[in-house]
Amino acid sequence: MNNNRNWRVVTLISICFFIYLILSILSFAFDIKWEPFEKVNLITDVFDKNKKSELAKNNNPENTKSNPKNLVLDFELYKKSNFITNFYKGDSITALSEFAEKLHQLRTTKKGKIRIAYFGDSMIEGDLLTQTLRKLLQKEFGGYGVGFLPIHSKVAGFRQTATVKSSGWETINFMDKGAKNMYISGFSFSGLGNGSFTDKTVTTPPSLQKFLIYGQPNGGSIDYDGTSISLQGNDLVNSQLLSNNNATSFELKSNSAATPFYGVSFESENGIILDNFSFRGITGVEFRKIDENFLKAVQSANHYDLIVMQYGVNLLFRPNDTDYSYYTKNMTPVLEKFISAFPKTDILLVSSADRAFRYNGEYQTAKGLPNLLETQARLAYDHHLAFFNLFETMGGENSIVDWASQKPPLANKDYVHPNGKGADILAEKLFHAIMNDYNNYKPKTETAQ
Repeated sequence: MNNNRNWRVVTLISICFFIYLILSILSFAFDIKWEPFEKVNLITDVFDKNKKSELAKNNNPENTKSNPKNLVLDFELYKKSNFITNFYKGDSITALSEFAEKLHQLRTTKKGKIRIAYFGDSMIEGDLLTQTLRKLLQKEFGGYGVGFLPIHSKVAGFRQTATVKSSGWETINFMDKGAKNMYISGFSFSGLGNGSFTDKTVTTPPSLQKFLIYGQPNGGSIDYDGTSISLQGNDLVNSQLLSNNNATSFELKSNSAATPFYGVSFESENGIILDNFSFRGITGVEFRKIDENFLKAVQSANHYDLIVMQYGVNLLFRPNDTDYSYYTKNMTPVLEKFISAFPKTDILLVSSADRAFRYNGEYQTAKGLPNLLETQARLAYDHHLAFFNLFETMGGENSIVDWASQKPPLANKDYVHPNGKGADILAEKLFHAIMNDYNNYKPKTETAQ
């Protein structure tokens, strides 16, 4: 009797397995998608592992296809301070070669714009660090204007380089559940709102271009300094020139509740344009809420030549954490998406700065910071991206404690955030690292000879 029951169980399991196998094969062959089944699909699981293995092989920087000159790689270069590396050894290596070529062209011709997107958390909030980096780069290569400003900002009163006063807007952002395809600032605005915007980085420019950045207009219009303007274009992201004169401020009012608005921009006709995209409390993985087609639309509307991502301190939210493998898993698809959407754009990963917790009664560098730095550097190494070690550039271990105790202080007593003076120092150090990288560059016209 028991043998008969056991046979029935074996038969049932065998039938279920074969049904499961047949469904897996059909699902894979005909690309049938059903989320619950995808999680247990035998065939796709096997093929996905093979695919990931192949991708890892192709993305290995030591692969001769991605390293045609057979340069020597050294992962340990990530530990160097005041240095931008792409992990190739040598005194004349340029890590940001595409960006350097564009800087060379700008310096040579004095024509064209070079646009930089600088992403970060509260470390760059209020245009800290980026305001000084922008000023130094514009002084060196030309250009003026504060660049991108959001339609509305809760920290507008803190920012010294621009004024944003607005009301009446409905807002969605990275932190909203189910939010999707906000602008790369992490925000999207809609409704019949209004606002006034002022660029405080310039006083009497010869001319200053003012742009509006928005989504699909759906027949919408705005009032610009009292004049009605119809919104053109029907792409996911559109950039429309509103005026080109010496005015450094304007007022705007939405006449279309259905149009998503993202921000405005103050720009010179030629030179460096550096956009600050700060969002408090994030780590970069939030960009998974913006799909690749939307990122491509951003690049089409406003072409970026350099993308900088400065994150890390918000991963250090528990004093004893040392394992950041989860960050690699979550950040990898974000980086792959950016690489695909911005194929001719250099991407620079800036590491976490120092952060301290209280251990045994005194503030010291977070225990997990060395592991986090290695994790971030490995992300750059595996994806052929440039890397800048902000922690070592600050001074390394316990530098945030030292900065906070100096007179005058360079950091706040939260032992997380450099203050304005400290941020200026970091900006200057990053600027000099960019210039050192640029000065190693040999223009394409010279290398072709």
